[in-house]
Amino acid sequence: MAMNMASGRGGGGRRRRGRGRGGPMSEINVTPMVDVMLVLLIIFMVTAPMLTAGVPINLPDSKAQALKTEPHAITISMDGNGRVFLDTQELAPGELGDRLSAVVHDAGDTPPLVTLRADRKLDYGRVIAVMGELNAAGFKSISLVTNGSVAAP
Repeated sequence: MAMNMASGRGGGGRRRRGRGRGGPMSEINVTPMVDVMLVLLIIFMVTAPMLTAGVPINLPDSKAQALKTEPHAITISMDGNGRVFLDTQELAPGELGDRLSAVVHDAGDTPPLVTLRADRKLDYGRVIAVMGELNAAGFKSISLVTNGSVAAP
């Protein structure tokens, strides 16, 4: 059996705490905040894969497992026409080595990771020529990016 001691009768002069007739509300309604957070989560989940690739490229398929992504990686992309891009900026022929040698000198002892994204329709010799320019610029470790699939040829 419970008795309300704060009602004013027999309560010893104690006042009620919390929300009175004109007092401030002390509870926070969490439901709208959760709704907004779920909408933001869905937006980020949909847009995150689109942020990694700036140049649309038809990558070849392979059975290789995904590598860990590094925050300071340099992405070299080659589209189906053979144009070369540094991140999302198109480079003129022969400009790749000069741009990357400046990056090696700024990086210090260890150059950043280089990922090479090449269209599947490109000639193998063209991809190897770009890899040679990367090697000449001081990048000895180059990751080739592919589509990971189980049914690769």
